[in-house]
Amino acid sequence: MREEISEGLKTALKARDLRRTATLRAINAAIKDKDIAIRQENRGPATNEEILSIVQKMVKQREESFAIYAQAGRADLATVEKEEIDILNEFLPKGLSEDEVEAAIQAAIATTGAVGAKDMGKVIAQLKADYPGRIDFGRASGKVKAALSV
Repeated sequence: MREEISEGLKTALKARDLRRTATLRAINAAIKDKDIAIRQENRGPATNEEILSIVQKMVKQREESFAIYAQAGRADLATVEKEEIDILNEFLPKGLSEDEVEAAIQAAIATTGAVGAKDMGKVIAQLKADYPGRIDFGRASGKVKAALSV
C-alpha cells in the first residue's frame, strides 16, 4: 500500500492536482507518524494492516466532517470533504455487499462454532482476520448479534 500511495502522489504532483496531492501528503504524514510511534516500540515500519487502518480512520473523520458541513449548509466545505473521501477510498479494498456480509457472518459463525451472544467477540475477530478493511464492523456487529440470538 505504501508504494501505491507514493506512486499516486507522484502522479498527482505531475498532473498538478492540488486536492489529490494534499490528500496523499496527509496519508503519508499519518503513516510517518505511525512509523515513528512504532519505532519507539522497537518494531519495523507500519504493516499494510496498520496503513489500512490509518486510511479507514481518515475516511471516517472526513465523513463526519462532511455530515457536519452539509448540515450547516456549507456546500463548499462539504464538497472538499467528499472529494477527499473519494480519493482515500481509492486506496481501500472494495467493500462487501450486504449479501456478502451476511454470508461472511454465517461462515464466521460456523468456523468459530459460536452459539450465543457471548461468542460475538470470536465471530467479529474471525471477520476482521478474513476480511480486513472490507466490512464496516459498526454495522456488522448488529448483524452478528442478531444472527447469534436466533
